[in-house]
Amino acid sequence: MLLLVCPMLAHAQAKRPTLMVVPTNSWCAEHGFLLKNTQQGATTQIPDYESALNNSIELVSVITKIGELMSDRGFPLKDLSQTIKTLRQDEAEDEMLTSRSSGAILAETSIDRLLKRAKADILLEMAWKVNKTGPRNSVTYLLRGIDAYTNKQVAASQGTGQPSISTELPVLLQEAVLDNMDNFIIQLQNHFEDLVANGREVSIGIRIFDNGSDLSFESEFNDKELTDIIEEWMTQNTVAHRFNLTDATETMMNFEQVRIPLYKENGKATDARNFVNELRKYLKTSFDITSKIVTKGLGRADLILGEK
Repeated sequence: MLLLVCPMLAHAQAKRPTLMVVPTNSWCAEHGFLLKNTQQGATTQIPDYESALNNSIELVSVITKIGELMSDRGFPLKDLSQTIKTLRQDEAEDEMLTSRSSGAILAETSIDRLLKRAKADILLEMAWKVNKTGPRNSVTYLLRGIDAYTNKQVAASQGTGQPSISTELPVLLQEAVLDNMDNFIIQLQNHFEDLVANGREVSIGIRIFDNGSDLSFESEFNDKELTDIIEEWMTQNTVAHRFNLTDATETMMNFEQVRIPLYKENGKATDARNFVNELRKYLKTSFDITSKIVTKGLGRADLILGEK
């Protein structure tokens, strides 16, 4: 019986998604924790998690309490504060890394770098508000599970706790969250079991450098057009042959809803870049096509053919 039960328990534990608790964008905006990010002339505002953690004891308390509740249910958590500290060390090293030819620096948003470092499957976005009614207090909360690779909502819970004479936010939050926590856990687990069975969903873009090489997706290799060669590779390497070729011209191919294996053979979690790197190596060894990978987050990567 022990020989039978132990592998079952290990298998169940392996199916737990990794989570990271973060405040919602709206909470960060309401409390003034935003950063301006400019890319290609367009400016957007993104959450400043580091400033929020350094200046809001409420946020630290909420993250700690949610982490405690999730850990009690067997879900591993990535700590936002420690992840940011490690990220800062990486950024210091990246500042020394430049392109050999042009001297260009690495281009990634802080959120992309955070997710890449954390390797969390699901972000738990949290917002809350303390309500006061005479001497009693309660908490209204919103908790959302967001797939870190697709930005799709996969679980949600919200509500208001019963009024209490307690003034401690963690206590009020626990009273509000507990009634709906089990259903929230079920939603998370169902989503992750779908990933295990059907693969992680990512998006892949393939482009061609305009360098005068005359390479196009209509170029033929061994009597096959490059478009067909890449499609065949995708069919062979996606989970259950699941992907959607949304656009295809002589200079570009766009793949969406690409289902890639959740883990590599060595047990490490995979992402869009890992998957595209295998295609890069295949095109190089089989057809001597040089290419360059451009990462756009955990769930998006582009492969540009023609040169590095």
